[in-house]
Amino acid sequence: MLTDIKHHLSGRHLLASEIPFPLEMLESEDIQKEKGVTGTNGKFQCTRCLNKQRHLFAAFQCAKCGKLCTYCRSCIMMGRVSECETLYSWVGDTPVTQSSSGLDWTGTLSPLQSHASDRIKHAMGNQSELLVWAVCGAGKTEILFQGIEEALKQNKRVCLATPRTDVVLELYPRFQQAFPNADAAALYGGSGDRYKSSSLVLSTAHQLFRFKQTFDCIIIDEVDAFPFSADQTLQEAVQKARKPESSLIFLTATPSKEMQKRALSNKLPSVRIPGRYHGHPLPIPRFQWIGSYKGRLQRKKLPKPLLKWIQEHLEEEKPAFLFVPNIPALHHVTAILQNIHPSIEGVHSEDPDRKEKVQRFRDRISPLIVTTTILERGVTVPDSDVAVFGAEEDIFTESALVQIAGRVGRHQDYPAGDVVFFHYGKTNAMIQARLHIKKMNREAFR
Repeated sequence: MLTDIKHHLSGRHLLASEIPFPLEMLESEDIQKEKGVTGTNGKFQCTRCLNKQRHLFAAFQCAKCGKLCTYCRSCIMMGRVSECETLYSWVGDTPVTQSSSGLDWTGTLSPLQSHASDRIKHAMGNQSELLVWAVCGAGKTEILFQGIEEALKQNKRVCLATPRTDVVLELYPRFQQAFPNADAAALYGGSGDRYKSSSLVLSTAHQLFRFKQTFDCIIIDEVDAFPFSADQTLQEAVQKARKPESSLIFLTATPSKEMQKRALSNKLPSVRIPGRYHGHPLPIPRFQWIGSYKGRLQRKKLPKPLLKWIQEHLEEEKPAFLFVPNIPALHHVTAILQNIHPSIEGVHSEDPDRKEKVQRFRDRISPLIVTTTILERGVTVPDSDVAVFGAEEDIFTESALVQIAGRVGRHQDYPAGDVVFFHYGKTNAMIQARLHIKKMNREAFR
């Protein structure tokens, strides 16, 4: 029984409700027990997510301890951690595992990819940090394979952490295929793999709260993306999930200004991939003015240039993403377009059917998908085009627009495509996004 507990708890940081064993079985010197929330006089810290922000704690009349009990609101979505709850972790001998290596991938890396792959292997072998600054469609996934293979040969544990569930679902089958012996685990809200023990883990950032000194290497995909970039506890969760001697790899097409500064001053080792794996340039966004459209939208009408673009795609049966600035706009636009083509669907972060809708778009059952920025990263559909409706809105930052444009031309058989920013006034973000893409093209083809 203790062996089973060891495998369940090793590298984990779990509440009693997440452990399928009787509490009396957890009374072992090999199991560390920690109070869920510590502190007094209004200064608290969550032991799981390390949150210290006073406004992210609250108190409730607890039936378990019979007192007014403080709990952490920051990680509440992972199960409530309070003063009277205990977090358990394994501090005994690490379970012995067999090597799960065996790379099953026959592709060829470009010279730029090969150089980045070598740098990744070096960082993993030397327990160091590395920023991989690579354009959308550079083939970031493939450049990880050889480094991960070397790590698995050495019985190391590797985690690829991403900002969103959509990205985990996109990458998981590719890693299963590339590493058939690793029995990779996919962790996200509602995942059936939540307590599966594996040497190769693909995870949303929030799932890292459940790990403690687990991984020999953590790879953070889209490090600049929400929520990772905006939530200090997620950044601390990465540090908590790392072993003291471990490597940390950052992947992104749009690093933050601070990260760019660290890389350019050599404070953060970095490698750049300015061109796509198939050798074709990034599609350059074009700007289309549409005038004032919000009143028209309320009257269930779309601007004529946008409607023309949509109808052309429907006639040509060419898949298209239509990005909108917010959920109310999404509902308006989707309702209008469903009168034209009933198979058109809209998705957003709170949509319970998001996974199924995205799959229908991939399968070309739905000819066009209306989406918020939730699909700006990770989702790839060959031969698709992109339109941004209301590109002047604040939600469409330079980073977001670069990522959105990066949905187009990724497949080697369809390396070109149309990217249109429909707007009611050019913004600095729009201009900088286009300049960013042009700069990368110049660097790749100089």
